[in-house]
Amino acid sequence: MAEAASEGATPPHHGLPDEIFIWEILVRLPPKSLLRCRAVCRAWRSATSACGFLLAHHARQPTLPLVYVRNRDFNDGVFPYGHDGNGASLDIIPVDHRAAADHLRSVARLDQASDFYRLEGSCDGLLVLSLDDDTHFVICNPATRQYAPFWLQSGFMFLGMYRHPPTGEYRLLMCPCWFLAHQVIAGSKDDCYVLSLGSGQPPRNIGPEQTHKLISDTRSVLFRGRLHWYRVQEKVKNNMIIVFDITAESFRQMHVPVRGCTGDDLFEMDGMLGMSSFRDTWTIIDIWVLQDYESEVWTIKCKIELPLMEIRAWCGKDDELCELVVVPGDGELLVLIKFAEWLFQVGMDGKLVATFHRKGVRPTQFQLKQTLVQHDFFPTLEGYVVNNFPFI
Repeated sequence: MAEAASEGATPPHHGLPDEIFIWEILVRLPPKSLLRCRAVCRAWRSATSACGFLLAHHARQPTLPLVYVRNRDFNDGVFPYGHDGNGASLDIIPVDHRAAADHLRSVARLDQASDFYRLEGSCDGLLVLSLDDDTHFVICNPATRQYAPFWLQSGFMFLGMYRHPPTGEYRLLMCPCWFLAHQVIAGSKDDCYVLSLGSGQPPRNIGPEQTHKLISDTRSVLFRGRLHWYRVQEKVKNNMIIVFDITAESFRQMHVPVRGCTGDDLFEMDGMLGMSSFRDTWTIIDIWVLQDYESEVWTIKCKIELPLMEIRAWCGKDDELCELVVVPGDGELLVLIKFAEWLFQVGMDGKLVATFHRKGVRPTQFQLKQTLVQHDFFPTLEGYVVNNFPFI
């Protein structure tokens, strides 16, 4: 009876027009809060389930840096990146410095964390993770709790994920693993392949492309309808940015502003492609922006002096190695520094913005913009589940 009453209840917005309440208030809520509001009445559930509303809701979600945590007993030592031992669960966490101090709120927790190697990609609220052998992958949506493996890619390396504008398909760009090239479909080990999720077709060969050797194991940045990769090669005089046009599905190269060193990376900032470049001391980061994309004109925007001495004093240690990534976060550039059991967030002025204490936290160069949009390809993938294992 209570459920029936709820179905026909009048929306509790005290006289506000439905259109204003739905399109000005509900559309701005975080996904979990919006899902709870759907239980209030039938009108809200119907309005907030429509495709147009879900797209508008996704557009209003903040874009936040991602970290992950393997929840396990850390008394038995430290494991290298990507191999943290037999974790009991894996937390996926967007970092929001506006939240309560020293609080990292997970948007999803996956069981059997030891099965996951690392986070490989993020696109439109979808995440791609590799499994422990680095040749099998899964895709999930933390907001809708949809999850599916895609086993057909055994023998491939993941390069990037994108939504193909002409068709609306979500596609994966891949290349054969050099040590498993003989196991994949016919073609050269130098060829690149595209897999259209939900198509039921095997990966499509888009031809030889030597540049994939330069971008494997490197995060891509989607900007102006193109994926961009940058990887410093120590023995190469002029490093280049590798660019993949997601409409034409073809490669080209772009110049970089500096010689570069290991740790340099790309990001999008204020509608421009940006690049972080470490100086030799690793205490100062130069921030470059591509002022003129077509002419490849770079200008230096600022430098960030890292408060490493303050961080070491905070932790009471000075002999630990730190992990550091530069990421945009909801309209501003942030530096995430993992030191000991702490995660520090540094702003563009070099000052500490927030500190978080969490064992096993690992920063990534990815971002998450959550979405409740339903994608047709999920049910077509073998092993697809929703709101079920491995979600906890």
